[in-house]
Amino acid sequence: MANAQTNCNRALAITEDTAWPDVTARLERFHMQQNQSATAAALKHQIDAAVMLQQVQDWSSTNTGTANLDGLAKQADALADAFSVLPGEVELVDPATVTAIDAAGNEFEKPHGQHMVLRVRPTANRRLLFTGHMDTVFPADHAFQGQTWLDDETLNGPGVADMKGGIAVMLHALLAAEASGTIGSLGYDVLINSDEETGSLASSALIAELAQGKLAALTYEPAALPDGTLAHARGGTGNYSITFTGKSAHAGRNPHEGRNAIVAAADLILRLKDMEREDITINPAKLEGGAANNVVPDHAVLRFNIRPKSTEAMEGFDRDLAGVLASIENDHEVGIHRHGGVTRPPKPVDVRAQALFDLVKACGEELGQTIKWQSTGGVCDGNNIAACGVPVVDTMGVRGGAIHSPDEFLIVPSLVERAALSALVISRIANGELH
Repeated sequence: MANAQTNCNRALAITEDTAWPDVTARLERFHMQQNQSATAAALKHQIDAAVMLQQVQDWSSTNTGTANLDGLAKQADALADAFSVLPGEVELVDPATVTAIDAAGNEFEKPHGQHMVLRVRPTANRRLLFTGHMDTVFPADHAFQGQTWLDDETLNGPGVADMKGGIAVMLHALLAAEASGTIGSLGYDVLINSDEETGSLASSALIAELAQGKLAALTYEPAALPDGTLAHARGGTGNYSITFTGKSAHAGRNPHEGRNAIVAAADLILRLKDMEREDITINPAKLEGGAANNVVPDHAVLRFNIRPKSTEAMEGFDRDLAGVLASIENDHEVGIHRHGGVTRPPKPVDVRAQALFDLVKACGEELGQTIKWQSTGGVCDGNNIAACGVPVVDTMGVRGGAIHSPDEFLIVPSLVERAALSALVISRIANGELH
């Protein structure tokens, strides 16, 4: 008993300078964690799972293939109506002019749908950018148009993951964050474009304009894996159409007077493959041209794609290509016209971007979610945003998979799960927790 009393006395004899600061710090941490948990729970409570699912199903029922202008117009109106419940002004913005090359080598204008933009608190000192896309890869005449329940938690349908589910996540995250009363000092812009699936050529200037001066950005592509893994660093991409103009001649009587455009294009194909390195792949994808077998072809169009892993590889290829085209033009005595280029620069993850990833991970932990990430060769509007110097996490959308195929699916519980994650991230940024 005496020993027990002595131990008690010793415990009581610990000085205030050593004991109470430690206890106080622990209490402060406890209360902070309790408050953060309450905020996380409150944000999640604001999210209506049934409303989210119904919106995704309604939006998926409208075909929005990138070339389906009527479907895109209907979808743009529906999105403008849905996002109008947020503070700020919604507008539909006309697409930029985009040209392409046809099989004969002629340039033509390619029409696109309008983009939806919402601006909230535009004069705020700290502002964010949220982006998504309304178009899908499925044209109006594609067989994949309806929805099917695969099980109680899995919905199959066009765009349910990529990315009409992601748009619902974005909308309801913003609604929950606004309802929490924690983001009144934070401004933001929302962009939902109509042409992401074909490279965002009709919206790239708008993306760059809206990215200027932003603290950070969130883009709502589906998670990289069904478990919710985020895409981290990304490679870049570029699409090129090279037109060759030669001289026709009879293949039997005077072939030497002709200048074979297809042979020149074939030469470029071989040289392109020789230009591949560890940090860049090149895919000659389509060769068009020629006519009758007994005519030396006087025109050809070669289309190819590049995938640079770094800015240096991207710039080096562009520089080298100019020299290769000049050499082929001289060697084959043909005219060459180059169309296209890099549409999405590589997206490395710098210190500022990593801080955003770390914040997303921390918010996930508060919600009981395990957030991981991995690099990918795929590209999206996040590449364009990062090229403007803005930190971005671009796979904040739903969990799902098999995108760009008739097997595309959405894991339905991830609608609320990912909306809560985004809402908490937004609230934390408003609270100054992005360093």
